[in-house]
Amino acid sequence: MNPNPIDADEPWMRGLHADTGYLLYRLGLRSGQLFNTSLQESGLRLRHYAVLRFLAGADGALQRELSTRLGYDPSAIVGLVDDLEKLGFAERRPSPDDRRSRIVVLTEDGRGFLRDTDEAGLRVTNELLGPLDPAERQTLHDLLLRVAEDGLT
Repeated sequence: MNPNPIDADEPWMRGLHADTGYLLYRLGLRSGQLFNTSLQESGLRLRHYAVLRFLAGADGALQRELSTRLGYDPSAIVGLVDDLEKLGFAERRPSPDDRRSRIVVLTEDGRGFLRDTDEAGLRVTNELLGPLDPAERQTLHDLLLRVAEDGLT
């Protein structure tokens, strides 16, 4: 439950709530806050989770690929991968295609961490999308996916 509900009838809020981009921004912030809170115990944040999730679907990735695909600054990727290596969730290995390059791969501990966080992610989604029934949630997801595939590629 949102501790400080916003009264959408307030005149100053009507204009903001008419702006879909603003609503997406606010929901994104709230989702990130909830997810970061669920990850807090592990010492990781949503950005670390995104790297792990990406690696879970790949056989490894160059750091520059992680930067491009996730939309993070290359210098941020270095720090995120360093953090994940310290925890044993990811490791840098020589690239099979170019020994001068290193790829980042997910470790078994990283896969285990992702399995353990699946439930936390579901709780965050359920809290955020509580007012929607399952069909509405699916419709929202499908629409957001369509926008994301077109706008984030």
